[in-house]
Amino acid sequence: MNKIEIKSINEVLEIENLTIPSYQRPYKWTIKNIEDLLSDIEVAIARQKELGNPNFRYRVGTVLLHDNKDDKRADVIDGQQRIISFFLLQRFLTNKKNFVAMNLEEPNTKYNLCRNFAYIKDWYALKNKQAKNEVVKAFGDLLEVVVITVEKQEEAFQLFDSQNSRGKALYPHDLLKAYHLREMNNDMFEMLRVVKNWEELDKRIKIGKNKYENKIEDLFDDYLYPILNWSEKSKTTSFTANDIDTYKGIRQDSPYPYALRTVKSMPLFQITEPFVAGKEFFEMVHYYLPLLEFLKKEVFEKCPKIRGIIEKYNGAGFCHCKNLFLCAVLCYYDRFKNFDEKAITKLFTWAFMLRIDLISLSYASINKYAVGEGDNKITNTIPMFYEIIHAHKHTQIANYPLNLTRQNGEAAKKSWNELYVKIIELNKAE
Repeated sequence: MNKIEIKSINEVLEIENLTIPSYQRPYKWTIKNIEDLLSDIEVAIARQKELGNPNFRYRVGTVLLHDNKDDKRADVIDGQQRIISFFLLQRFLTNKKNFVAMNLEEPNTKYNLCRNFAYIKDWYALKNKQAKNEVVKAFGDLLEVVVITVEKQEEAFQLFDSQNSRGKALYPHDLLKAYHLREMNNDMFEMLRVVKNWEELDKRIKIGKNKYENKIEDLFDDYLYPILNWSEKSKTTSFTANDIDTYKGIRQDSPYPYALRTVKSMPLFQITEPFVAGKEFFEMVHYYLPLLEFLKKEVFEKCPKIRGIIEKYNGAGFCHCKNLFLCAVLCYYDRFKNFDEKAITKLFTWAFMLRIDLISLSYASINKYAVGEGDNKITNTIPMFYEIIHAHKHTQIANYPLNLTRQNGEAAKKSWNELYVKIIELNKAE
């Protein structure tokens, strides 16, 4: 009979004949995963104390099991990485020798087990006995998981597939949503409110053959994450699940001075500054999405010559420059809350001079240009995002000296010469 149960960590670790089948992947959790787990446990313990509620529970995931009656085993289909890590933690804290049945000789598994166990020892090296005992106690009456047990193996894999392949993909913003909901201190009204607002925006819309648009996903991937990286003179990459730590924010109860400053500043957001974890993450998304649309509209309405250029040309390289320009406008407005047409023209000129400098323009060229890298073919090697976030007045950007005499004579013979003329005229008019 299939069943779904809520079990404590102790109850999961005590399941009879719990087994990691040989077909499962090796144990791959890193030190960073262990650090996150230990931090989450400390947060859960602190919340239980703060609430003064012994019935408070902290959910740490889902485990999918196959009740393998033929071999009298409970095979772990999903959740193995977390289960193994809890066994490691239990062994260190209680010296219990029980462990999930698995291949301990697989090289990667063996290495990660040893490394992660050593990290757990280091984590608790300076903590007192009470702190360790609190974790042991939490295994029984605080930390819990959802345990789904199915009788037929094919049903187990169908369920696993539906969660990991056939269902909605776990995009980075999905993982951030789950993380920040957990940080909302079980405020059910606020959680329901932000989820409702989020779901209205979190829709994948088909806009062409094999091309989709998602407002939240695009906000992070095309704007917030690149701006954050470029402002630090670092080249950007696609925003993936490996990068979500960047947007986990600061916990409300963090004692560090920089965190206290952040808590006091909320809800005033800055792309390059931290925010408070939980509700403020959702507020940040709902702040920047309409701001981005507002700025696009402002550019088109208040800068008709720029609009005319953007509407006339196309091509992959031109679109890269357009996105670079919009990122620069968002970064500028985010810092100064000022829409100076002279500054907007300056940012447009800086972004599109790259298009007329290069015959072939890829995103790799954009990435280098944004952080101030370039060769003798590039007219303006300026880390503009770095300059924006270090400027004290908006006039420093409006009056920023740009070179309009391009260095690459060969490019002048190409089709972008007309664009170059328009940029020159645009700057004369200003």
